[in-house]
Amino acid sequence: MEVRQLEFFVAVAEELHFGRAAERLHIGQPAVSQQVARLERELGVQLFDRTTRRVKLTAAGGRLLPEAQATLAAFGRLRSAVAEPVAVITGPLRIGTSQGLGDRLDRVLDSIATLAPQVEVRLVSLQSADRLDAVRRGELDAAFIRPAAHVTGLDTVAVWNETLVAALPATHVAAARSLVTLADLASTPLRLSPRLANPGLYDFITGLLRQSGVEPPAGPPIGSVYDALAEIGAGPPAWTVLYSSAAERLRVHRIAFRRLDVPALQTLIATAPGPSAPAVRLLLDSCLAAA
Repeated sequence: MEVRQLEFFVAVAEELHFGRAAERLHIGQPAVSQQVARLERELGVQLFDRTTRRVKLTAAGGRLLPEAQATLAAFGRLRSAVAEPVAVITGPLRIGTSQGLGDRLDRVLDSIATLAPQVEVRLVSLQSADRLDAVRRGELDAAFIRPAAHVTGLDTVAVWNETLVAALPATHVAAARSLVTLADLASTPLRLSPRLANPGLYDFITGLLRQSGVEPPAGPPIGSVYDALAEIGAGPPAWTVLYSSAAERLRVHRIAFRRLDVPALQTLIATAPGPSAPAVRLLLDSCLAAA
């Protein structure tokens, strides 16, 4: 039995909903279901009665809940007892970043600056594969990765989920809706950054299009996001995809940002395997708080 399994169980027990528990834990719902099922197998009991309409604790689940909550509280006290006081953490914290992290990154940096003013944060912008290699070589202490990907040789923590938006001409018929589907944009050219620039997002979008049977015409590749948005607003109809956190910071004439009806994407932080340094632990805690 792992502490993480108890965290998943308590979240589902308190929410009585696997989806809400997954959002609270900043992780995909399948992972929550799998870990709860694994805990049930290890204990040899059913903890929840599940139907398509509701989730309810069984008698065994009801007996486990207060014990699990007490165990997690004790584990939290154990961690606090040995943790280095935040205010005395010093030194550089080298973080690999991706584009468009938006207000969340600002909140993370504000939190670190407030709690540990002697930590010197250094942000390094690299492509995703290069960020991970830099962490493996010890040149970075941590790196943001999105969308979530299988990462070898490093530890990863899911810190938040993010929705995607379509950036399209304000005159486009789909701009009248608050939620836009891929089918709504099937006949409008799609402009994406070259795959090398952001392979995770590129593969996610093109994979969704294939699954849905939607094949929008390919527009010119994107170099500068600002230039591309200006062209989409003023030129022939086209559209592109942005993270919602990036779109929230943009105000572009003649462009409408509309939420895409596609799954949210997880953002991970990748770190060197093993116990985290105090500054890295502070980064992870600040990210979870910012979520």
